Amino acid sequence: MTTIQNILFPVDFSPCCDAMVPFVQRAAAVSSAKVTLLYVLEPSASGFELLARPLPEAEKDRMKVACAKLESYLSAEFPVHDTPRLLVAGEAGARIAEVARDRCFDLIIMPTHAGVFRRMLLGSTTAKVLNDADCLVMTTRHPETISPRALEHREWVCAIGLSADSGRVLRCASQLAETFHANLSLIHAIPVAPLGLLVQLDLEERMQLMKTQVARDRFRELQRIAGSHARVDIAAGPIKATLIEAARRLGADVLVIGRSSQTGAQGRLRDLTYAVVRDAACPVISI
Repeated sequence: MTTIQNILFPVDFSPCCDAMVPFVQRAAAVSSAKVTLLYVLEPSASGFELLARPLPEAEKDRMKVACAKLESYLSAEFPVHDTPRLLVAGEAGARIAEVARDRCFDLIIMPTHAGVFRRMLLGSTTAKVLNDADCLVMTTRHPETISPRALEHREWVCAIGLSADSGRVLRCASQLAETFHANLSLIHAIPVAPLGLLVQLDLEERMQLMKTQVARDRFRELQRIAGSHARVDIAAGPIKATLIEAARRLGADVLVIGRSSQTGAQGRLRDLTYAVVRDAACPVISI
């Protein structure tokens, strides 16, 4: 059973993190989860500082300053006596994923830092966390310009494929929707081939009908196994655009997508996760 009991909120004292507070508070309130703030002190970029003082001394002072800042950060929204603070050193993305794994956090909530999120930017902290974390990760772009829907508005849309991993994604999405008392809809996108001759168009239409029927049969089996009764919407079109448009049309306050459950040379994000997280107008939970 997928439950949310412990939420990790990585912070860097930026306006983006400030704007994520309502999302963290809402998730914690609905799931009755405990929130922990985490700050990762990355290596100093100041060569002058290291020349002026011994490294251990400089690092000790930096840790002391960071600790004081973390203790006072968002103290009104997350009182220190109720909200643990963690301070670790290292590379932010790797350390966030490591802390989440070692301390058995169920959900990481963090922003994408407003458009810097790109697959080729390997230094992106959020990209690294999405690739390395074992737990659920909730992200949203431009949190400064959007806010969570009213608490009673809980429309979730889950993108489902036809792979062997789809059953896991559906089960997890169904359990999460139940935890958050959300209405869950499923969306499946069938890619469309480029337009061609009339005879090709006719063949493509028949192929689309066949693919749609195969998808519906597969979803019936997946839902039977998962015990899900969610509405299924099958649409033809570019996958990313179709998923994002479905979330907009259905008024989703959360879009749920799957990422590979296995690590490897290509990592977990060898699908459309990057593009969807980057461009979706609502928060995205990646499973």
